[in-house]
Amino acid sequence: MRDMGKTIVEKIFSLSSGKDSYAGDIVVASIDAAMAHDGTVLLALEAFKDMGGRSVWDPSKIILVIDHVAPSSNENFARVHEAMRRFARKYGAKIYDVGSGICHQLMIESGIVRPGSLIVGADSHTCTYGALGAFSTGIGSTEMAAVFISGKLWFKVPETIRVEINGFTPPMVLPKDIILKIISVIGADGATYKALEYCGETIKNMSIDGRLTLCNMAVEMGAKTGIIEPDEKTKEYLASIGIRDYTYIRSDEDAEYAEKIRLDVSELEPMIACPHAVDNVKQVKDVEGIEINQVFLGSCTNGRIEDLRVAAKILEGKKIKDGVRMIVIPASKSIYLQALREGLIETFIKAGCTVCNPGCGPCAGAHQGILGPGEVCLSTSNRNFKGRMGSADAEIYLASPATAAASALEGKITDPRRLLKC
Repeated sequence: MRDMGKTIVEKIFSLSSGKDSYAGDIVVASIDAAMAHDGTVLLALEAFKDMGGRSVWDPSKIILVIDHVAPSSNENFARVHEAMRRFARKYGAKIYDVGSGICHQLMIESGIVRPGSLIVGADSHTCTYGALGAFSTGIGSTEMAAVFISGKLWFKVPETIRVEINGFTPPMVLPKDIILKIISVIGADGATYKALEYCGETIKNMSIDGRLTLCNMAVEMGAKTGIIEPDEKTKEYLASIGIRDYTYIRSDEDAEYAEKIRLDVSELEPMIACPHAVDNVKQVKDVEGIEINQVFLGSCTNGRIEDLRVAAKILEGKKIKDGVRMIVIPASKSIYLQALREGLIETFIKAGCTVCNPGCGPCAGAHQGILGPGEVCLSTSNRNFKGRMGSADAEIYLASPATAAASALEGKITDPRRLLKC
């Protein structure tokens, strides 16, 4: 194996550890950025104190985000938020306060994430950043405290599963449908402690927003990260936010993979994850007609401008079904402002939607859309576990922004392709 080429993941760990690294190796690697949010940071701050932390390794590389319960819904979270603000003031860490947006979107659009970097976050969906060619993964709160102090962490370099995706998707089939299909193939634990490397002509043609959706849900298969090799679209996106200094890293042609999976999406249909597991995936047409109480458009999976545009186009000039709540939450302040400029927010409000401030909202099950017993929600987020969004007696379906908007209009799960026939 040592004579073989390397995957992009092996190359990133070789650079960050200063050691010629391959899958299975144990390395101590230097961290390029570390993020924690209000849902996980308190344990990290307590562990930092218990470890005798008196300073941080590099305040410019520590990012705190108030997004999961923002604004605070109770006194306990108000105290967590104030503890974060105190820590940021004392040690000079960067903090994004209430209204800034979801941590994963902010890490991307702020330019913190760059190709070839190694980033950790006290959140499992940190794997999202692989869309820009970084190795990013979630870690525990006590591990995060150690990173705050030392800037280093040990890793076992993961094996990589290569997922080649080809073909042009049919109308009303979005990146969310693609990743749900992949999850149905690999399963909820089929990529445990591995990296998923997405490639193929479909990826080359996919927007950065779409790539973020794919990488975001890698952890739903047990993966440490999802990753996509940087290309011209990556370069254009980074240039648009003023980032030009980074290292292009690609997998070698003779790199060794744990598995290779091929998927043709030319005839893919709208997909949906049914309660109560993300890999309980079916075609939307097979579960059509199930009545819903709430639709959620947002989250770190599908709260970006491309997602809002898709839903707004479907809702324009129409009204959501009486008795159905549709909650719309842009993933960041900049996305919210862009949606305002494009008239999308007005479209949502006129259609009967409730538009909330940027943040995690109902996805985290803390506020802004908690489900009651027996209620059914169709969500564009990434998890549908029992009790995830409130009552353990509620049901959550996961689908694309197109399916979400079409279902809100009908008051029941609806295949968005029906709109093409109207």
